[in-house]
Amino acid sequence: QVQLVESGGGLVQAGGSLRLSCAASGRTFSSYAMGWFRQAPGKEREFVAAIGAITWRSGQTSYVDSVKGRFTISRDNAKNTVYLQMNSLKPEDTAVYYCAASGSSDLVSGFKYWGQGTQVTVSS
Repeated sequence: QVQLVESGGGLVQAGGSLRLSCAASGRTFSSYAMGWFRQAPGKEREFVAAIGAITWRSGQTSYVDSVKGRFTISRDNAKNTVYLQMNSLKPEDTAVYYCAASGSSDLVSGFKYWGQGTQVTVSS
């Protein structure tokens, strides 16, 4: 079992930056792919970014097109933490952001464990 706790959300003006963090429990963090998802009011949860374990294609990353060039996902296996650096934020980035852990190292097997979410609000 993996427990995930997100932090770093808040209110920011358009064009600003935030860094989300997700601390994971357990000794298997480094072997799991990790991801970030978001859900805006009245919308479905959507994929934002993911990073594989280092053993899978050297920790390949993947992003939804709408955040490419603005968001960066990274991980620190020594700290059992995954980050989402968000720059040039737009009002349409407003959502609850969720951290997720896969039960495997790759980016194709889906995500099994979820955090409770952190609110990100971007004002225009």
